[in-house]
Amino acid sequence: MPLRADSGSTANNNVRCIAGRPLFTWSLEQAIASKCFDEIYVVTDSSEICKKVSDEFSSTVTVLDRSAAIHAETSIESAMREFQQRILFDVVCLIQATSPLTRAEDFRAAKHKFFAENLDSLVTVVQSKRFAWTMAGIPINHDPTIYPGHQDFEGYFMENGAFYLTRANLLEDYGCYVGGRTGIHEMAAETAIGIDERTDWIVVERLLLRQKLRLAKAGASQIKVLVLDVDGTLTDGGMYYGPSGEALKKFNTRDAHGLQLLRENGIRVCVISTESSPAVEARMRKLNIDEYHPGVQDKFLLLLELAERWNLALQDIAYIGDDLSDLECLSRVGTAFCPADSVPEILRQAHYVCKHHGGKGAVREVCDLILKVAQ
Repeated sequence: MPLRADSGSTANNNVRCIAGRPLFTWSLEQAIASKCFDEIYVVTDSSEICKKVSDEFSSTVTVLDRSAAIHAETSIESAMREFQQRILFDVVCLIQATSPLTRAEDFRAAKHKFFAENLDSLVTVVQSKRFAWTMAGIPINHDPTIYPGHQDFEGYFMENGAFYLTRANLLEDYGCYVGGRTGIHEMAAETAIGIDERTDWIVVERLLLRQKLRLAKAGASQIKVLVLDVDGTLTDGGMYYGPSGEALKKFNTRDAHGLQLLRENGIRVCVISTESSPAVEARMRKLNIDEYHPGVQDKFLLLLELAERWNLALQDIAYIGDDLSDLECLSRVGTAFCPADSVPEILRQAHYVCKHHGGKGAVREVCDLILKVAQ
């Protein structure tokens, strides 16, 4: 995946957040999930991009700097030629960050077709039934004097630029990544929208958020652990002080029953809080929750340690939280939930936004969703 600092119509387009995550993460994450590739590389001219890629995919993606000799060249072909000089391969896949709606199944289907048909290159396309004209007003794919209805028009395939597969010898001999015996992989109609102009962000972000909801329901079927925040999630975020200064918190008994149902169905429950509260500690004892971790300032660091101890991937973990201290955990787990009254950054990040507020049934709603999908 080539990631230039000044690509697109906006500076730092490739690392700008869309639906709560940097643009490049969406298709890159799906490439990893597809398990199609021996190695995955990002080629960039930006130290900022390099750091962000490493932060997101430190163990799964290798970052390469573009050499100074061709730094001024902006074409994809120049990046591909340099990559071929540095990395030995038989077949390479060029992935475009500006197509964040690409799915893992697209990579798998395209790879199968590429090798099954012994292709030299493959392009991704979407079907179109629109009539095309030249800039001079000449019809390209229809006769306007006959002008059939769309239902009578066979249409054509339009290249969407999501990704390409190319053999090394084609790239070496001709300096291009499309040629020879070329095949096509048809993708969903909405993937025709790439991130090229500022207006594209609004449309694609809406599609990504809708896609995240579908993923939340799909991801719920593989959840092994539910990790919860306390204030604003298990409670309503309020604090009640007695005359002696003791802090009291309000919990929801229905949330507690939902957590018990999860454990009865083999799903571990873990609670992490930045605060150390006797009231919360008493509640955890009442609920028999052993995995209670108070006073944690870096929740994600602890989550990594717990995942290693549990021998689980982050994809097997769900998290529900409402505030900025939960943001990194929510962005890295397999399924992210949040109460309806969470802060805006969390609302954008979550796969599923509850109908209920924190301390008022949000946790029970998540428990019920997990159990419904798992059955």
